[in-house]
Amino acid sequence: MTQRTDSFGTRARLAVGDRTVDYFSLPALAAQGLADLDRLPFSIRVLLENLARNEDGRLVRADDVRALAGWDAATPAAYEVPYLPARVLLQDFTGVPAVVDLAAMREAMRRLGGDPNRINPQVPVDLVIDHSVQVDQFGAAAAFAVNGRLEYERNRERYVFLRWGQQSLRNFRVVPPETGICHQVNLEYLAQVVFGIDEDGRHLVYPDTCVGTDSHTTMINGLGVLGWGVGGIEAEAVMLGQPYYMLTPRVVGVQLTGALPAGATATDLVLTVTQVLRAHGVVEKFVEFYGPALAQLSLADRATIANMAPEYGATMGFFPVDDQTLAYLRQSGRPAEHVALVEAYGKAQGLFRTAATPDPIFSEHLTIDLGSVEPSLAGPKRPQDRVPLARMQAGFREALATTYKRDPATVAAVKDNGGGYTMRQGAVVIAAITSCTNTSNPSVMLGAGLLAQKAVARGLHVPPWVKTSLAPGSKVVTDYLREAGVLPALEALRFHVVGYGCTTCIGNSGPLPEAVSEAIASHDLVAAAVLSGNRNFEGRVNPQTLANYLASPPLVVAYALAGTVDIDLASEPLGIGTDGQPVFLADVWPTAAEVAAAVRSTVTPELFQAQYGNVFHGDDRWRGLPAPSGELYTWEADSTYIKSPPFFATMQRQPAPLTDIVGARVLALLGDSVTTDHISPAGSIPARTPAGQYLIAQGVAPQDFNSYGARRGNHEVMMRGTFANIRLKNFIVPGVEGGETRHFPDGAQTSIYAAAMQYQAEHVPLLVIAGKEYGTGSSRDWAAKGTTLLGVRAVIAESYERIHRSNLVGMGVLPLQFVPGERAQTHALRGDETYAIRGLASLRPQQRVTVEAMRADGAALRFEAVVRIDSHVEVEYYRNGGILQTVIRGIAAS
Repeated sequence: MTQRTDSFGTRARLAVGDRTVDYFSLPALAAQGLADLDRLPFSIRVLLENLARNEDGRLVRADDVRALAGWDAATPAAYEVPYLPARVLLQDFTGVPAVVDLAAMREAMRRLGGDPNRINPQVPVDLVIDHSVQVDQFGAAAAFAVNGRLEYERNRERYVFLRWGQQSLRNFRVVPPETGICHQVNLEYLAQVVFGIDEDGRHLVYPDTCVGTDSHTTMINGLGVLGWGVGGIEAEAVMLGQPYYMLTPRVVGVQLTGALPAGATATDLVLTVTQVLRAHGVVEKFVEFYGPALAQLSLADRATIANMAPEYGATMGFFPVDDQTLAYLRQSGRPAEHVALVEAYGKAQGLFRTAATPDPIFSEHLTIDLGSVEPSLAGPKRPQDRVPLARMQAGFREALATTYKRDPATVAAVKDNGGGYTMRQGAVVIAAITSCTNTSNPSVMLGAGLLAQKAVARGLHVPPWVKTSLAPGSKVVTDYLREAGVLPALEALRFHVVGYGCTTCIGNSGPLPEAVSEAIASHDLVAAAVLSGNRNFEGRVNPQTLANYLASPPLVVAYALAGTVDIDLASEPLGIGTDGQPVFLADVWPTAAEVAAAVRSTVTPELFQAQYGNVFHGDDRWRGLPAPSGELYTWEADSTYIKSPPFFATMQRQPAPLTDIVGARVLALLGDSVTTDHISPAGSIPARTPAGQYLIAQGVAPQDFNSYGARRGNHEVMMRGTFANIRLKNFIVPGVEGGETRHFPDGAQTSIYAAAMQYQAEHVPLLVIAGKEYGTGSSRDWAAKGTTLLGVRAVIAESYERIHRSNLVGMGVLPLQFVPGERAQTHALRGDETYAIRGLASLRPQQRVTVEAMRADGAALRFEAVVRIDSHVEVEYYRNGGILQTVIRGIAAS
């Protein structure tokens, strides 16, 4: 039974229809003078309710409630908030290693003399299998069936393991493959907005909150649900009943005004928001949207904006609950009585926004006029690098000359299947309608279908070098495309459904056709991908697409028709119609009225209810898989997908004392904006890499390698893949791309993995030195797990992205930050020095430590660095060697 202290007497009752529920009242706190509820940001109100409800005198104290109730917008106190989310969302790339860790923790608990069954989710956990389907087959009616068959063949071991989790772990559900993308399934079905549990004979309701092991968990903020991405190790701690500790956040208020002009889409809006907020600086802050434009911004448009919070760098991008929320709940088939509860509870709690609601007071604020939004793309390398459609051709040509340094006149003559064509610089070889960002949004999806319909009517077709794909975020999307009569047109342009999952955006774009691949390689072409995703980092989409642009689904279709990004779509035609006349983008672009009519007539509650009625059952292939049982998992010795990780193998009941790091060498010296994709790639595994060579040695043929993402349950693959991105630039080996370094003191060039293993044999601790925004991108726990398995004891960076810094601490790696105004170049660091980090024995949050470096010529230098362990709780995590070790020791001792 949950022990709730309720020092402030806030437990109350609320009548909703013919039933009465309990809740913890925020107005009751305000009545005691503890909070000015009307002026608190809505996101802070949700956190405050979380503390008031979970106050137990142990994990959450009365002082915690008082501290957050007195939140000061201008200078939020540096106070640790013990946040207890209602549930956890996993996807399979990050979820499989999380379940592997739980299985390993059960074994560790047994070794320490404890009960393995105490390692069990304490809150509801949903894992959606959505990251494993690859686009092998495309442009054909059989694509979906072929890709599904290959997915099951490649991932059988992983899926059997997840079936064990279904059988053996409490509070753990699995949404089987070919259902949808986790964030869209969350938005359309899993999210409740108001959560409820039966407790002490009463029904207690409270705000739905979650953390997820995918950075785009923030998409659910569009529905008024507090949620964001965390590393798998943090998610596991939350699963096991531990609070997620964070410092009291600053909240940036973004006022939205005006209305989108004709021709602009939600994608264009979100690319503008991403550019503006990234420039403003919102890393490790909450972003909350308000203003008059909210009333007309659909829930789907809000979800599109919230989804991209990792791209603009915020912890989340929050939209309060309002009438649009209720409208979406009805549209997506939620029960009427639940919608009534959401409305009644929100209004009773001061969590429901209306036009008359006073604007909260924010730490910072800025205004974005929707009327200023113009059609745009983003690229060729980063989501925040917005390119207005009118400047796309000029922007690409600038990148071709300055970034890629290629000859613009290069032409490749391609012979293919008895025919032939020519490819030039900027050829679009991938056009993918994919990713949670846009495929949850009926307006842009139906817009793409209507554009395709008009293009087909004019006789346009997609050039043969373009690999097209349609990967809807849920089966509901396919249903309304079919209902609208636009699916045949998309298929006529070879945009056949290839699967339901995160495909091209995560790097599961599959291989290019052999003739196209050969033309790119032999003529040094800068080939392009245009995708409706949220990530376009180097080496992520496909190894052969150097230029990658994010775009709305209608623009994806348009660029597929054009076959190149080296085109001015305002003045040059997409192609020639059957009447011999040029067809321009303006000729086929659907009007806002056409899109709105299609949405109204096709997106109905019945579609959602039909698709989600048996969402956890799966098809015959899923139900036919073995489902092992037992409290301990039986590891298969010859498995190349699932292995027991070594994180707890030598763990004792008490941690060893902290000591200084001495005699350390630099494994990698990196620049700015190094992403978690650079650190731990998710895409294909090249045969020549250490991971590829390992798999070959295990008898796995290259065509069966699958991806790094699918292999995350095998630490042997993942540690070999750490820092193995083909576009990584390590300044220890200038001019070289990929996972290479030098071993010192001999200076021999070798792979980062081989050097790390040699250093480990020599008992030499390792460092990584980096620039700004280290760890940008996905909430990839293996970027920290691989780092620690390579023997890296500390990272020194100019700044960190929030999730990766936290993940490093969670794996026992020390994150240090150069003092303001300094970076590696300030001290002329070359990477061949020997290092010592002093002052760790009595570690305190954000203290300064001394870094000593001895150059190869004997010259010594010394500088200070800030310990980016930000709270006392994180000190304990680091002292124990990581979050999970802390949890195991705590449970074993209780």
